[in-house]
Amino acid sequence: MAKLVLIRHGQSEWNLSNQFTGWVDVDLSDEGVKQAKNAGKLIKEAGLEFDQAYTSVLTRAIKTLHYALEESDQLWIPETKTWRLNERHYGALQGQNKAKAAEKWGDEQVHIWRRSYDVLPPLLDASDEGSAANDRRYASLDPRIIPGGENLKVTLERVIPFWEDEIAPKLLDNKNVIIAAHGNSLRALSKYIENISDEDIMNLEMATGEPVVYDFNDKLEVQSKTKLN
Repeated sequence: MAKLVLIRHGQSEWNLSNQFTGWVDVDLSDEGVKQAKNAGKLIKEAGLEFDQAYTSVLTRAIKTLHYALEESDQLWIPETKTWRLNERHYGALQGQNKAKAAEKWGDEQVHIWRRSYDVLPPLLDASDEGSAANDRRYASLDPRIIPGGENLKVTLERVIPFWEDEIAPKLLDNKNVIIAAHGNSLRALSKYIENISDEDIMNLEMATGEPVVYDFNDKLEVQSKTKLN
């Protein structure tokens, strides 16, 4: 029975300062490093061994994966990085303090932007210096698919092809997989894996640095879900 472990990256510097992060490449805070290492210790204590690792192309997720694998003596396993596991793109909200954004647009509107399934945030123009179109890590992508902002629905639509092409075949081959990514890309995956409704997904929280373990049968149906803490 194949296992999948999801880890939201440890606390980032912008989690600490309460800023919208999205595709901005922010590092882990000191607490985030501790959380990532602790995730690795929990994985080791649980006796979990992996055949393949996946992460985004953003530093906070990559470092979380590496710390977790190092602490569990599995830094050597194959690793794939992909933009499809990036955090949801928060558009023009990126870099803004969440409390100040709530003062500007109202608590309810900001909550809708953060938690609704299909409402887009204010979009970031491709000509903006903060646009991902100016980032070398996305140079090989068709400019038309580089987002100016995403909701969870759009995030899900870009995550699922990677699940279908890369992750699911590994699990069906009875390989154990670990994914270190972001709150919303992992919420999107969880929605798909667990068949969570559009309404209920708003209430799903992914704690930083907390490994979530799924057991699947040979039809990729979830048999159990366990949080390590």
